Amino acid sequence: MNYRTLSVAHQNLLVCQKLILGFLARGLQHIVLCPGSRSGPLALAIGALSNYKDFELITSIDERSAAFFALGLTAATGKATAVVTTSGTAVANLLPAAIEADRSSQPLLFLTADRPIRLKNCGSNQTVNQEEFLGSVCRSFEQGPAAGVHLLNSEAIEQLVETSWNKAHDFFGPVHLNLPIEEPLNPTLLEQKQITKALISEPTPQTRFINKPLIIDHDQSSSPPRLDPISPGLILVGPWRGNSQNLSSFRDALKKWQKLSGWPIFADPLSGLTIDQPGFIGNWEILLCSEFPIANRDIQILRLGPLPASRCLERWLEEVTGKQVLITEGDARKLDPLKVSIQWSGGLENWWQRLVEEEFIEEKIYKYKSNELFEELKKKDQLADTFLDLNLPCEGPISEPALARWLPRLLPADLPIMLAASSPVRDWLSYAGLDAFRRRCYGFRGASGIDGTLSLGMGLAMANGPTVLITGDIALLHDCNGWLFSQSVGPPLVVFLIDNCGGGIFNRLNLQTESRQTFERLFEMPQSVDLFSLVKAYGVSYRQVSCFEDLSESLDWGLAEIGPVLIRVCTNSKSDSFTRNQIIMLLDRHLQASSRNLN
Repeated sequence: MNYRTLSVAHQNLLVCQKLILGFLARGLQHIVLCPGSRSGPLALAIGALSNYKDFELITSIDERSAAFFALGLTAATGKATAVVTTSGTAVANLLPAAIEADRSSQPLLFLTADRPIRLKNCGSNQTVNQEEFLGSVCRSFEQGPAAGVHLLNSEAIEQLVETSWNKAHDFFGPVHLNLPIEEPLNPTLLEQKQITKALISEPTPQTRFINKPLIIDHDQSSSPPRLDPISPGLILVGPWRGNSQNLSSFRDALKKWQKLSGWPIFADPLSGLTIDQPGFIGNWEILLCSEFPIANRDIQILRLGPLPASRCLERWLEEVTGKQVLITEGDARKLDPLKVSIQWSGGLENWWQRLVEEEFIEEKIYKYKSNELFEELKKKDQLADTFLDLNLPCEGPISEPALARWLPRLLPADLPIMLAASSPVRDWLSYAGLDAFRRRCYGFRGASGIDGTLSLGMGLAMANGPTVLITGDIALLHDCNGWLFSQSVGPPLVVFLIDNCGGGIFNRLNLQTESRQTFERLFEMPQSVDLFSLVKAYGVSYRQVSCFEDLSESLDWGLAEIGPVLIRVCTNSKSDSFTRNQIIMLLDRHLQASSRNLN
């Protein structure tokens, strides 16, 4: 092997190690590594540095699962996670997670190895136009020299790292860094040790950790839209779409506005709010679905983030005649499908501060006093609470609505939960009430897909510790390889499976077909997979729960186990769909009767 050959291999590893060191200096804490040949220098660099630097290395044979696992880590920690893959279709498998990271505004770094330019567009094996795969959903696409990263000097490496990291965190989202690597790919073992020893002995670069990223005010030049805290109004808080490190300041700003106005709060369980937030109306969604409606439609609406998954809410908002202001956490993209609000993307904390600075708000003038709208809603909320407890009892066979009602109470307080983006997230919105806010509820509703459900839960559990994932059987089957993380990292995840033998959520469509068999074939697509045999093959422990009376003991078992476990309950999607409709009808009658008695 001549000197030129050794030089390229030597430089490949040297550049890759400097790239990883650059990201570590900026706060990178987790790297998810997938196998491959072209990515060999990256793998060797990460492996060598893991012996000397403080970061977590996770391996995954499935790039799709790896990307969703990384997204779960990022959602929990608030810092970008890096995913490293080889070239070709490996990069294409990153797209579903990249879409969700884009829509849910979560920083991710995709480091993909690629063929050099000399192998492009000539039929070379595993050479594709991967530089185009993720472009439509990434904050930025960065690339090393087309002839190979061995040509990068220290200044260029630093620039690539700086740009990629900043683009992922300025407006939180995914960034794709594509790295063409020339052959020969990997240096000798002796060279590997020499390169690592030389780099580790160098002074550590000054760290630039991101402790609390600032919201980017995209409306810096415009005054924030105003609302009148003295006049009637309501606060709608949708799923949290921002960095978890900003949640505390968001909650504080919300408390200040609510204290000032006395407005009631309709909050999604995924909002990131906690039980100590004043103004909650716990059962607002099911109240909106009844015929109770708020008498005064001429009220102001402060909308925070995207809409919750409620058709009833959408219909009601379209009928409101008062001013609606939508505030997003740095996301300047249009987030109002109803097109009835004034959107401002500077973030709630900035909105509050700007109003105070402009002397629109003078706290000493406005005194918190009893709010008629809040009192009206609170009475109906209490009636709904009593009604739901009686009509969805915590006993006997388990239904999905009753499970959503009681599981938040049976689980330990402060235990994080992830709700799959299908029936679970909708049922918690309708039936969980205030108990949903006794813990942080995660959900990935950016694109509302079921892709990567299990891997997302695994990533959350690795960062947060014991976590519960509540999912349906189709969503779980869609991401079977997520179970592989039980063997590599073994995060403490309790997977609570609601098994209704197919896509039970489609019963909510009220769709007419020629026969029940036609509906099942085209929409529900019932599955007959033996899920216990499946998870057993992955080395995962499991339990079956048949009634509410056995639920607490099984939950205690699951939380006491080491590593992921599966708890399955079987439900009937047809009868549960009937129950949901009956609940609305009966609640409406209950509210009307209570109103007549009061009058």
